[in-house]
Amino acid sequence: MACGQAAVLHKVVTVYSEMRTNTWRRWEEPIWIPWVGVLHSEEQPDKSRGVPKCSRSRREEFMVIGPSEPIVAVLGGDIMLPCRVSPAMDVQNMELRWFRSKFSEAVLIYQNQREQREEQLAQYRGRTSLVKDFLTQGEAAVRIHNVQAFDNGLYTCFFRMGIFYEEAGLELKVAGVGSAPQVHITGPEEDGVRVVCMALGWFPKPQVQWRALSGEKFLTFSETQAQDAEGLFTINATLVVRDPSSGNVTCSVLNPILGQEKAMAIFIPEPFFPRSSPWKLAFMVILTVLMLLLLGAVFYIMREHTAKLQEMQEWEKLHRDKKEDQRIKEEALKARDWRKSVYLASLKKAKLYADWRKEKFQTLTVSLDPESAHSILALSDDKTSVTFKDSCKGSEDGVYSVLGHEGITSGCCYWEVEIKNAERSEWALGVCRRDVERKGWYQESPEKGFWVVAMYDNIFGSLPANGEHIVPIPQRVGVFLDLKEGDVSFYNMTDGSHLFSFPLASASGTLLPYFRLRSGNVSLTICSGVGGPVQTPLPFNNLPCSSEEPGSLPGQGFSSGCGVDGDFPGAESPLLPCGPEAMSP
Repeated sequence: MACGQAAVLHKVVTVYSEMRTNTWRRWEEPIWIPWVGVLHSEEQPDKSRGVPKCSRSRREEFMVIGPSEPIVAVLGGDIMLPCRVSPAMDVQNMELRWFRSKFSEAVLIYQNQREQREEQLAQYRGRTSLVKDFLTQGEAAVRIHNVQAFDNGLYTCFFRMGIFYEEAGLELKVAGVGSAPQVHITGPEEDGVRVVCMALGWFPKPQVQWRALSGEKFLTFSETQAQDAEGLFTINATLVVRDPSSGNVTCSVLNPILGQEKAMAIFIPEPFFPRSSPWKLAFMVILTVLMLLLLGAVFYIMREHTAKLQEMQEWEKLHRDKKEDQRIKEEALKARDWRKSVYLASLKKAKLYADWRKEKFQTLTVSLDPESAHSILALSDDKTSVTFKDSCKGSEDGVYSVLGHEGITSGCCYWEVEIKNAERSEWALGVCRRDVERKGWYQESPEKGFWVVAMYDNIFGSLPANGEHIVPIPQRVGVFLDLKEGDVSFYNMTDGSHLFSFPLASASGTLLPYFRLRSGNVSLTICSGVGGPVQTPLPFNNLPCSSEEPGSLPGQGFSSGCGVDGDFPGAESPLLPCGPEAMSP
């Protein structure tokens, strides 16, 4: 840290308040000491490091003291702003500076034993000088000539010797007495006489007071003020005198700093006051009564109008409520009819729970066709199960399939398949066309006549893969084939949830159940269909299996293509949306 840098601390200093007085005061002011002094007060220096130290004799330290009370100056006069150092010492070789709120706003600079004009504010050039009579005794003062209003305010005197400096603040109060007040009558005002008092060239803002001949003060009057380019105040005070016996009134203007006052009195003759007519009081009483009657009539009319308006609003509200009830009923009937038509048209497209669809689909007894089975596969004696032969476990590069013996050409039917070791093997099941090509390696897709779900790469999904997969992997899968509506759906028969659905847009001719093994210790077994899911939702009784089958109104029953009668579901059905807007197009 350079020796020339300094740190600021605060301490309570006891100094005398005025030169050559015995009055002592205490205040807190900043003092500046070198940073080295601050650092060395905390720890001892390491002499082996060779850090340079700053040393200063006690005679270089001093304190700057300014007047403790504000200095009063009269406009146009001269004034001195004194400061001194303690202990007393010669300050001729010091830098002395008086400035305003900022260090750069210099009023006077004394350096190298002469005054410096370069940094001095323009408004102080030619108006300041340094009083040098007592520089050797530690006292200095700046003299301001021709004091102006803008000289009013705070100043700082700054003394510096080398790298050590101190400063003190002082306040200058500028005061000036302007012109004597001019008082004149401007005319009648309501029931009195308006009197105006004007005074020019005062600083600071003077205090204005109106007094009667008896010395009593008028407390109610208006006052305006303005400052000219030099900062001097012009005062206008207006008083309304209502007592004809007042006679003389006096306007006085007081400078609050100097305590000097100027006053002027004016006599107001009694004829100047407006005369009151004997009919004036009667007129005011009649006017007041008429105003009260008018207000009463307005209040009565407004109350009657408000009552009629409220009655009309209530009638309109009842009428609106009636129309709204009628509209709601009509919309409810339309919504019921709409839900009925949508239900009948889209029931088969909904992803129902397996138990609900089982009630409307005919159970198909599926047996495996040995002639369609790959040579690596082994069928059970009852032709309901397929697995790999004992000497074979399949291969990821092969496709080994078998078809159902029964061909399907129409109607709604379903069958269930149980998969053993479903998670640790690769397999597929679904339906295919009778004429599909199954020789060698082939790929299953709807375009080639296959509609299947499969377990592949430890993922269960549809083929071809579309990025969607199901967790957990089902152990029992239901295949629901609706050739009337043209779709095939797969369900997890363990919990009854929907897995996938395929449209049969490209299906034509006869369809066959399809089963394929690829790898792993896996077997596919066609179930009897009597087993139910573990978690069964509330059954929705007697749903029609086709949108083409007509439905009947609630309570009348209807006949479906599956040969089951039942009731048409109401709005509370969990399969139906609450309105048209809840149904996807």
